[in-house]
Amino acid sequence: MPLLEANGNQRVAIAKGSDPYRTTLQALNYFKDEVSYKPCDRVVIKPNIVRPVASKKGITTDVRVVEAIIKFLRDRGVEDIIIAEGGNPGTDKAFKILGFMELKMKYGVELVNLNKDEWEEITIPDSVVLETVKVAKTVLECDKIINVPKLKIHHMAQITLSLKNLMGVIVDNRGLVMHDMIDEKIVDLASLFKPVLNVVDGIVGAEMDEVVGNPVQSNVIIAGVDMVAVDTIGSAVMGLDPNTIKHVQLAAKRGIGISNLDHIDVIGEMIKTVEKRFSTAYSERKLKTYGLSNPLSEEDKLYMRNSFANRDPQVSDPYRK
Repeated sequence: MPLLEANGNQRVAIAKGSDPYRTTLQALNYFKDEVSYKPCDRVVIKPNIVRPVASKKGITTDVRVVEAIIKFLRDRGVEDIIIAEGGNPGTDKAFKILGFMELKMKYGVELVNLNKDEWEEITIPDSVVLETVKVAKTVLECDKIINVPKLKIHHMAQITLSLKNLMGVIVDNRGLVMHDMIDEKIVDLASLFKPVLNVVDGIVGAEMDEVVGNPVQSNVIIAGVDMVAVDTIGSAVMGLDPNTIKHVQLAAKRGIGISNLDHIDVIGEMIKTVEKRFSTAYSERKLKTYGLSNPLSEEDKLYMRNSFANRDPQVSDPYRK
């Protein structure tokens, strides 16, 4: 279970700075005694790499943020570290372009493209919509997960932070599996996992859309144990009301974490000193175009296929593996 303060509140740290490596270490330092690590632990670091584009575009997790997490783990005696990501057919290309191959060589960590991983079909206890899901064995067999999303608006789920980032562990037609009733399915999936840390890369975030959005220089790293609390603070940092983010509120109701700002202790920077209003105009317009039928209509799916091809020439159909 997430670790609580004596007063029952969750702690979420906000560190401010333009240097991804130093700012991440600053945020992690608040949690140096929060989680115990064993030298034999096998730890998966799960970034957000939806396209092979530079992190300065606001779309992908900065490799320097991941490097700081590796440093944090090595200082605690952890040697068996895996950087694992899926969710896009261009993952191998992204590993090369974004510098993750260099991390592999420098630190001797393992890189795993979860799209190519073996999988196990898991039954989700007490699911609302997503009864079973195919999850990569690399994730299932690790001892700890460190979740490293990007600070972004999402065209269907409103935001994509810690909870949404777990979608990359699915080895399947993720779009087809998840996009009908996406908020409920995000929560169903998240109920299977308890990352020991969630570290949001907000040095450069993305507004309007998660794949081709406009970059926003936010200069923040947000970190915490509780996924829901971290996403609540992340929403507020983007100028959004956490109470309006459906999957965050559903996750809180399911007992996955805390979404009440009054029950979250923000340490480091205050929200009001780092808050920037991220534009949601584009995503709101797209949602109206889709119609957001639950489940998605065939017209919705056709529109998404056509628009996705325009967003990323590498991917012609998000409904295939």
